[in-house]
Amino acid sequence: MSLQVQVVSAEREVWTGEATMVIARTLEGEVGILTGHEPMLAVLAEGEVRVDGVGGGVTAHVDGGFLSVEHDTVLVVAERARVGERA
Repeated sequence: MSLQVQVVSAEREVWTGEATMVIARTLEGEVGILTGHEPMLAVLAEGEVRVDGVGGGVTAHVDGGFLSVEHDTVLVVAERARVGERA
Protein backbone atom coordinates (compact mmCIF):
# COMPACT_ATOMS: atom_id res chain seq x y z
CA MET A 1 0.00 0.00 0.00
CA SER A 2 1.03 3.59 -0.50
CA LEU A 3 -0.08 7.08 0.36
CA GLN A 4 -1.64 9.37 -2.21
CA VAL A 5 -0.02 12.76 -1.63
CA GLN A 6 -0.91 16.17 -3.01
CA VAL A 7 1.01 19.38 -2.24
CA VAL A 8 -0.76 22.57 -3.31
CA SER A 9 -0.11 26.27 -2.89
CA ALA A 10 -2.55 29.15 -3.24
CA GLU A 11 -1.49 29.47 -6.88
CA ARG A 12 -1.12 25.91 -8.20
CA GLU A 13 -0.67 22.22 -7.62
CA VAL A 14 2.99 21.83 -6.68
CA TRP A 15 3.38 18.04 -6.56
CA THR A 16 1.19 14.95 -6.61
CA GLY A 17 2.03 11.27 -6.49
CA GLU A 18 2.44 8.13 -4.41
CA ALA A 19 4.60 7.94 -1.31
CA THR A 20 5.63 5.53 1.41
CA MET A 21 6.01 8.22 4.09
CA VAL A 22 5.42 11.93 4.68
CA ILE A 23 7.24 13.89 7.39
CA ALA A 24 6.04 17.41 8.23
CA ARG A 25 6.71 20.04 10.86
CA THR A 26 3.54 21.19 12.59
CA LEU A 27 2.98 23.79 15.29
CA GLU A 28 2.91 20.91 17.79
CA GLY A 29 6.09 19.23 16.54
CA GLU A 30 7.21 16.91 13.76
CA VAL A 31 4.80 14.25 12.53
CA GLY A 32 5.40 11.18 10.39
CA ILE A 33 2.62 9.73 8.25
CA LEU A 34 2.60 6.10 7.06
CA THR A 35 -0.18 4.06 5.46
CA GLY A 36 -2.99 3.32 7.88
CA HIS A 37 -2.47 6.59 9.81
CA GLU A 38 -5.53 7.77 11.67
CA PRO A 39 -7.34 10.81 10.24
CA MET A 40 -5.86 14.11 11.35
CA LEU A 41 -5.75 17.79 10.58
CA ALA A 42 -2.68 19.79 11.62
CA VAL A 43 -1.44 23.34 11.20
CA LEU A 44 1.94 23.42 9.46
CA ALA A 45 4.84 25.48 10.72
CA GLU A 46 7.15 27.16 8.23
CA GLY A 47 9.68 24.56 7.13
CA GLU A 48 10.03 21.40 5.12
CA VAL A 49 7.57 18.67 4.23
CA ARG A 50 9.45 15.55 3.12
CA VAL A 51 7.71 13.06 0.85
CA ASP A 52 9.47 9.69 0.45
CA GLY A 53 8.38 7.82 -2.63
CA VAL A 54 9.44 4.71 -4.50
CA GLY A 55 12.56 5.62 -6.47
CA GLY A 56 13.05 8.98 -4.75
CA GLY A 57 11.03 11.75 -3.27
CA VAL A 58 10.59 15.48 -2.91
CA THR A 59 11.06 18.09 -0.24
CA ALA A 60 8.69 21.05 -0.20
CA HIS A 61 9.49 24.21 1.73
CA VAL A 62 6.18 25.62 2.93
CA ASP A 63 5.32 28.94 4.52
CA GLY A 64 2.73 27.53 6.90
CA GLY A 65 -0.62 26.04 5.94
CA PHE A 66 -2.24 22.79 6.97
CA LEU A 67 -1.92 19.04 6.50
CA SER A 68 -4.88 16.68 6.24
CA VAL A 69 -4.74 12.87 6.45
CA GLU A 70 -7.68 10.60 5.67
CA HIS A 71 -7.89 7.10 4.14
CA ASP A 72 -4.19 7.01 3.09
CA THR A 73 -4.59 10.38 1.36
CA VAL A 74 -2.38 13.26 2.48
CA LEU A 75 -3.18 16.82 1.42
CA VAL A 76 -0.69 19.61 2.13
CA VAL A 77 -2.08 23.11 1.55
CA ALA A 78 0.29 26.07 1.85
CA GLU A 79 0.11 29.72 0.93
CA ARG A 80 3.48 29.27 -0.81
CA ALA A 81 5.43 26.08 -1.51
CA ARG A 82 8.68 25.38 -3.35
CA VAL A 83 9.62 21.82 -4.26
CA GLY A 84 13.01 20.22 -4.87
CA GLU A 85 13.54 16.60 -5.93
CA ARG A 86 15.64 14.14 -3.91
CA ALA A 87 17.38 10.99 -5.09
